[in-house]
Amino acid sequence: MNGMKIILNGIIKENPTFALLLGMCPTLATTTSASNGMAMGLCTMFVLMCSNMAISAIKNLVPDKVRIPAFIVVIAAFVSILQLAIKAYLPALDASLGIFIPLIVVNCIILGRAEAFASKNNVINSLFDGIGIGLGFTIALTLLGSLREILGAGSIFGVNLWSGDGMLLFILPPGAFIVLGYLIAIVNSIKEKKK
Repeated sequence: MNGMKIILNGIIKENPTFALLLGMCPTLATTTSASNGMAMGLCTMFVLMCSNMAISAIKNLVPDKVRIPAFIVVIAAFVSILQLAIKAYLPALDASLGIFIPLIVVNCIILGRAEAFASKNNVINSLFDGIGIGLGFTIALTLLGSLREILGAGSIFGVNLWSGDGMLLFILPPGAFIVLGYLIAIVNSIKEKKK
């Protein structure tokens, strides 16, 4: 399978947020700003890429009876590396994302891709799958965070777009559901028009 085709598949056809509706907890909880959404997406992409490659490399060594626990241990190892690096070098990011970094271990996107793709394909294609799904997730979270930040705070990536306050509703949890619902509706509408 062509690497670019695999990447585009993860961004468009199998986008975890807009098409598969997976990983909704970090999607809704961490997108209070564009920078938080992008950071969470990039963290997830790192774990996806590394765990997909590692799982693809060891898939023939792991007995079927312990396949899922083995995959979770691999994912947890990369999340631990990521969390320690963030704590050491990006303490502000660690403070803003908090508990959601270690929760990447149980993100259904990562275990789902390990089971559905990495355990059945070679290391290179698994890397491309991790990049594609990770980019799709990062784009979705950045878009959602940007819209929430613009509507809720009147800024984007911390840069004020106008003086005055935004609509607080969009920074609060109900705003995440509202903006995500409209984004999913727009994406589905575009898909319908292309048919």
